[in-house]
Parts: sequence; structure tokens; C-alpha cells
Amino acid sequence: MTVCIRPGTWRRTAALTALALAAAGCGIRGTSVPVDAGGAPSRVSCKAPAAEPEPGATAAVQVSVYLVCGSALAQVERMVPPPKGTTAAEVRLMSARTLLAELQRQPLPEEVRAGFSTVLPRELRVDGPRSGDPEEALRLSVQPDDLPSFALAQLVCTYGASSALGRTHAALLGGPGAGAPHRYDCSADVLTNPDIAQRTGWGDPLSEQS
Repeated sequence: MTVCIRPGTWRRTAALTALALAAAGCGIRGTSVPVDAGGAPSRVSCKAPAAEPEPGATAAVQVSVYLVCGSALAQVERMVPPPKGTTAAEVRLMSARTLLAELQRQPLPEEVRAGFSTVLPRELRVDGPRSGDPEEALRLSVQPDDLPSFALAQLVCTYGASSALGRTHAALLGGPGAGAPHRYDCSADVLTNPDIAQRTGWGDPLSEQS
């Protein structure tokens, strides 16, 4: 059977053949699917490795910290020394400082491979409540709303998941100034969109108990 090819179709076929031959001459392998010229897709797992105690540690407790993975937060388990203190306030403050230190440290190699990172400033410090604050309040060395949104979300969600801090899914945070501490919630929306962390704080906690 004879197949007739119209002149315009023949010219297009010839042009495509020439391009394919040129690509082969440059060592480019042909493909049968469209090629996306954009960046390579992310293949991180965001799957946290199992928590393991530090080498040489005699005693440790498991805690949860929230790290950045992609554009969201994900929970990672860490083993840390048990908090020391003779009063509930001392234990609470030591727990808060330990959790902050875990957020400030470079993620473990296996966490990095899984796509985790942290953005907590290394210079950030935390202290206990001052006179007139609720007993569960924590004072930061900067105003909470001055932290990067992802850093504030990491801190709030980590503190909110801590059994030593009451596991309230929130944190009552103040800064170094005279202003009252504000409550910041760790909601599902904050975990998936940490940019909204600053908008989860409100008012005077003394008059807004939930």
C-alpha cells in the first residue's frame, strides 16, 4: 500500500528527524516523555530516625522536638539527660533550656539526609517567669514575635509537646521587656504553615485562660 505524505507534513518530519540525529551526535539520550526543564524535585523523606541516647550517657529521657522539613514542621524524637532541680519551677526551666538547646544544635547526619533542618538562632536564651507572670510563662531573650516565623513555630510546638512543660500544645512566651507573656498555639495549621506562628499569640494570659 502506498502512503502519501503531504509536503508540509514531510518537511516537519524531516526537521524532527534532523533534530533527533543532532541530539544523538551530542550524546543526549532520547526520551519518550516530556522533559521538565525546572529544578529537580525534592526526594527527602521527612521520616525521623529512631531516637538513640548519646554515647556514654548514663540516663536519658525521650523528648520530641519539631524541625523544619520542606515547608512544614515534623516531629523528631531525641534522647536527652533528665532535667535536674529541687522544685517544679527549676525542673520546668531546665527542661525548657534543654529543649531549646536541642533545637539550636545541628541536626544529626541521618536527620539531615531525611530532609530536616532547624532555624533557631544560636544566641536565643530562655528564662523562667518574672514577678507577676503566670508560673507556666517563659521569658525569651528577644520578643517572640521578633523571631523568624519558622523558629517561633519550632519553639512553640516543641514546648507544647513537652510533658515536663504540661503538654499543652501551646507555649506562654514573653520577651525581655515589661510586656505580658502571650500564649502561642501549636495547631495543625501551624505545623503545615509555620509562617502563621506569630498570628497565634494574643492578649494577656491572666484574663484569657482557656
